[in-house]
Amino acid sequence: MHPRVLLFTGKGGVGKTTAAAATATLAARRGLKTLIVSTDTAHSLGDALAAEPGEIAPGLHLHQVDTQKSMERHWGELRDYARNVLAELGLDEITSEEITVLPGAEELIALLELRRHARDGCWDVIVVDCAPTAETLRLLALPEALDWHVNRLMPVGRRLMRLAAPFVRGVARVSAPDDEVMSAGERFHRGLMEVRELLTGDHASVRLVFTPESVVLAEARRTLTSLSLYGYRVDAAIANRVFPREDADEWRTGWVAAQSRLLAEAEQSFAPLPIHVVPYLPAEPVGEDALAAVGAAMYGASDPFAPHSVRPPLRMSADELELALPGAGRGDVDLARKGDELIVTAGPYRRILALPAALARRQISGATLRDGVLRVTWSAEGANPRPDELNG
Repeated sequence: MHPRVLLFTGKGGVGKTTAAAATATLAARRGLKTLIVSTDTAHSLGDALAAEPGEIAPGLHLHQVDTQKSMERHWGELRDYARNVLAELGLDEITSEEITVLPGAEELIALLELRRHARDGCWDVIVVDCAPTAETLRLLALPEALDWHVNRLMPVGRRLMRLAAPFVRGVARVSAPDDEVMSAGERFHRGLMEVRELLTGDHASVRLVFTPESVVLAEARRTLTSLSLYGYRVDAAIANRVFPREDADEWRTGWVAAQSRLLAEAEQSFAPLPIHVVPYLPAEPVGEDALAAVGAAMYGASDPFAPHSVRPPLRMSADELELALPGAGRGDVDLARKGDELIVTAGPYRRILALPAALARRQISGATLRDGVLRVTWSAEGANPRPDELNG
């Protein structure tokens, strides 16, 4: 059985943790065995739920990653090797320990732990409270980027290490990585690729949380484009802190008008995705009962745990490649061909797509960007288009 995996992200401060916690609480109250975890190092989930890790309500479990223990399981051999090399270079134990802490380790470990929980087969719903959007995009892009490097460097690295180990030890005065260390790197890489497969699969989707403010909405639009570029499916947006129209005084009437205009823009930008609205509450929702009320108001009569119907952003056939880039304009997208790879850039984010052998031998005949979809076609002969030759 595959659990329904829901990831929540958004600009810092928009209420993504509240939306994630409210969704998880609602799932548990509907009889679904639910796990809620976080990739955000702020660890504010426990504060929102007013609970410690463990079963915090019937059917609702809060998990907080034990970074130290998980690091040993997923990263132990690699870290030990790096620490030993630094010690051989004369650095003391404390300095070596500090230097070998992997940047972003806690977020990476949370992803690997997520894979473990999904495999357990005992959860109906897994809710993930992600870090703010920029950090989330870097994290979700990492498995595929690492895959690109590992597939090219690891086989060569193994051969080189066998040949160069005596030289490294004799000249550089440090130990070369042995087969166990190389295997640990491969296991770490394989684990991250399994995480990517889980999060881009048919049972997982992302929900974008935003507040009806122009700056926040602009970032949410860019996030939608970037998530699609990397192959992640967004199935809904959540508009948080929306002022109710009823009994509005003069001050609030101005906010209602401004938010109504931005919500109309959001509906146009995110169509055909549904937008779930959370009203501006008189007090911060903390604890299970308050969060359950938020979840009920947020989703109304809809079923937030039903399978989504969002198509994979990337589709490839014998003659055409389609990549959904919702919200992207011609000036936002660049396209380049390098050997058997297609390099797509959308804004500040880039994805390198390895072409199957059948396409890698052929030339690109055209590329268009229309209605938020990049289409690249191939023919037996013809020149590759430059990035400025995109039509649409």
